[in-house]
Amino acid sequence: MGKYTERLYNGIIKENPTFVLVLGMCPTLAVTTSAINGVGMGLSTTAVLVMSNMMISLLRKVIPDGVRMPAFIVVVASFVTMVQFLLEGFVPSLYDSLGLYIPLIVVNCIILGRAESYASKNTVGLSIFDGIGMGLGFTVALTLIGMFRELIGSGKLFDFVILGDWYTPITIFVLAPGALFVLGFLTAAMNAIANKKGKPRKDTFGECGAGCATCGNSACRGRMMTTEAAAEKPAEKE
Repeated sequence: MGKYTERLYNGIIKENPTFVLVLGMCPTLAVTTSAINGVGMGLSTTAVLVMSNMMISLLRKVIPDGVRMPAFIVVVASFVTMVQFLLEGFVPSLYDSLGLYIPLIVVNCIILGRAESYASKNTVGLSIFDGIGMGLGFTVALTLIGMFRELIGSGKLFDFVILGDWYTPITIFVLAPGALFVLGFLTAAMNAIANKKGKPRKDTFGECGAGCATCGNSACRGRMMTTEAAAEKPAEKE
């Protein structure tokens, strides 16, 4: 896996900012009342994250260590202002839905955290891909949470009616407690999948750590089989 691909995988799956690192909970819980809100906030954050990572990486050797955090905030705030004006001018309905949470992107711990831990220490190309990966991971998480909340809470998905008149919406899911419920269930599901994938099969690895199926060491394979058979044999009653 190349360095650039690794940054994408890291942000979307391995270190997903919402489900793994549990960062940016304020917009995650507040704006995900619908799927379109989740997409809008996620993509807005992604744009700011990519541009701020790029600029901070370019200036990493110029910004003094003593004022790096104020400098990072100034850079992030500049790009947030640009995104805010663009949303207000071209997507006013989404701008009204997201409201105060657009300017709050300035203090989003995902953006400042990546600026401090990665962009200020790595090249421009890697920093851009790190921003894309983390931004897409955040967007996917917010969209999934918004989809579940909108579907269960109103019977709609992206404002299209999915569940007919027979369905009684569970309105708690469009309120703050619903966000916590959905976030908890999705985080648990991702952890269960990750643990299942990471758990090796019992007969996969031998003493050397290599695969037993293709191992040419017959003595090692014989010892492994004897050990497994002894472990599975029930204890004899005295």
